[in-house]
Order: sequence, then C-alpha cells, then structure tokens
Amino acid sequence: MTGYRQLLRTPEFTPLLLSAAAHTAAQTVAGLALGTLVHRATGSPLLSAVSMFGPSLAQVLGATFFLSGADRLPPRTALAGLSLAFATVTAVLAVPGLPLAAVFAMVLAQGLVAALGGGIRWGLLNEILPENGYLPGRSIFNMMGGLMQITGFAVGGALVTSLSPHTVLLLATLLHATASAAARLGLTARPPRASGRPSVAATWRVNAVLWSSRPRRLVYLGLWLPNGLVVGCEALFVPYDPGAAGTLFACGALGMLAGDLAVGRLLPPAVRTRLATPLLLLLALPYVFFALRPPLPVAVLCVTLASVGFGASLVQQERLMALTPARLTGHALGLHSAGMLTLQGVSATVAGVTAQLTSPATAMTVMAVMSVTVTLTLAAASRRQADRPVEAPAGN
Repeated sequence: MTGYRQLLRTPEFTPLLLSAAAHTAAQTVAGLALGTLVHRATGSPLLSAVSMFGPSLAQVLGATFFLSGADRLPPRTALAGLSLAFATVTAVLAVPGLPLAAVFAMVLAQGLVAALGGGIRWGLLNEILPENGYLPGRSIFNMMGGLMQITGFAVGGALVTSLSPHTVLLLATLLHATASAAARLGLTARPPRASGRPSVAATWRVNAVLWSSRPRRLVYLGLWLPNGLVVGCEALFVPYDPGAAGTLFACGALGMLAGDLAVGRLLPPAVRTRLATPLLLLLALPYVFFALRPPLPVAVLCVTLASVGFGASLVQQERLMALTPARLTGHALGLHSAGMLTLQGVSATVAGVTAQLTSPATAMTVMAVMSVTVTLTLAAASRRQADRPVEAPAGN
C-alpha cells in the first residue's frame, strides 16, 4: 500500500489537501453558526436542520445539471473559482437581518456549487496520485476533514457563544478565500480529463452510463443511504442539546477520523474488503440508544463510536473505482459525493420533520433503525449479485 509520506511528497497533493482543509473548516463553522442563528430565530428543529444541511440537499440539482463539468473543466481554475463563490455566498449570509427566505436561497446556491466541486476535487486527486494511491490518499483527506471538523466545531461553538453567529460566518468567508488562494497558487494548470463542453445533456448521458451497471448501483446506494440516514441523526444535535451540540459534532468528527485511519492505513486489504457492512451497522446502532435520552457522557461515547463506521465509505469508494472507466472517474466520484450529500440533506429534513412531530431523541432513533434496515437489505442484494456472472464496467 502507498504510504502516507510518499503521498505527501507527491506533487500537488499537499496544496490540494490544504485547499480542501480550509474549505471543510469554513463549511463546518458556517454550518454551526447558521444552524444556531436559525434555531434562535425560529425555535424550529426542522428549519435548524435544513439550514445546516440544506446545501447537501440542493446537490441533487447540481448533480443533475452541472456534473459533466467535473471532467470537462480545468481543475485549478474551477476549484479556485468555486471557493470564491462559496466565500461570496457566506459573506451574504453574514449580513445581519437577512430574511429567512434569502437565507435558504443562499443555502440552495451553495448546494449547486458544491455538487460540481466534489467531482473536480476527487477526480483531480485520483489523477495526481500513483496507482493504488486513491484509497490511502482519500483516507488522508478524510482524516484532515475530521480534524478540521473537530477544530471548527470546537472553535465555532465557542465563538457562537461568546461573540455571534454573524462573526463566525465572516470567519468562514475568510477560510473560503484561503481555500481559493491555495488552489490557485499551489496547483498547476492541467487540461480537462475529458473532451467536450460541459452541458446538461452530457451530465445526463454519463449519469445514465454510470447508473446502468447493477454492481455500481448497489455501491452508490450503499454510499448514499445508510450514511445519509445517520447524518439525519447528527442534524438534530442542536435541538437535542443546544449547549452541547459543538461537543457532539466534534466527537463525531473524532470518531470519523479514527475510522478513516483504521481503514485507510492500518487494516490489510483482505480484511478491509469484508468490513463495509459491519462498519455501516456500527455507524447506526449506537444512535438507537438515544431513545433513552442518555446523559451527555454516554451520548458522547455513542456518537464517537458510531462515527468510526464512516470508514465504510473508503471501502465502498475503492470498489466504485474498480468498476468505473478511468475517463469517468471525476464524474463518478462527483456523483457519489453529490448523491451522498443530497441524501444527507433529505435525511436531515426527514429527521427535522420527525423531531417536530415527536422529539429529537425519538427522531434520532427512528433514523438509526432505518439505516440498519437499509444496510441489511443492501448486503443481501450484494450477496445475490455476487452469485451472478461478472459484469464488465460500462462506458469502456
């Protein structure tokens, strides 16, 4: 397996990592600030959850109309420009007294931008790394993302309490600008991976090719559904315990970091490939205990343990890359990212509605049980697929 030191010495890897780290930190502190701002203004668990995870929900539109640009735009220019767009939108959200309708319009705009950014970033990562380097490389990105989330939620939670959500949103604006500068100054100019102009027709055509393979469909569903349902649990941290939400988010990021380290670096491939389903079950089961309204130390332990299960996505992405032609990797990874984040946004909305009708603790338990059910169903479907003749990757 490619070592972490070797990856960090790979040209362009570190600038891309730093740009992604600044982007994640910005999204983390901005999401917490916006969720707190909306909850203070409305007292609604639903609107609080949607404000934090609404950009994820809007990614379905970006994946439907714009994702062909993931392989058809110059990566450096596109990444720098997208980060500047995020900075602009976040600066607008920082304006005091912004009407709630305008807040959600800006949330929608962020989602449209983010759908394209994921495909460009992960396609470029796959392009610059050596053969078999994607999984450990993505592991480093995930761990850095976990560290940024831990730091962002801890610092953002303190700033939201001591200063104001508007101040935290301004900090997020500066972080997005930093991400843009890191991409523009640290990456080299590369041509697009695929020819042709980005278009809605091209997006639909490649989406159809990627979705036409049953093994790929099962991988996509496994990447999107169990993960998304559990994020619905996380979307309720603020209404569940407003004073401890930052702590719960930070502990979730810590667990995710541990899972990515174990899967990406410590486990041998023969073991790793068998762990997708167990990790997805681990991701959901601890949230079942929230029905008992556990004390904060127990809740923190449950959240940390559950988040180790996010490491399943590395195993699933490795499988996705094995099933996808090289010229479509950016689009395929962008579809994974956009679909996953869209389902997270949908789940956050469903969880918010359920919490509105019952309670945050009950809603978290419901989402966890749904995630377990989906994971077991997909595992059974994958076993049936394994008994069928091998299907060649479509699109070659």
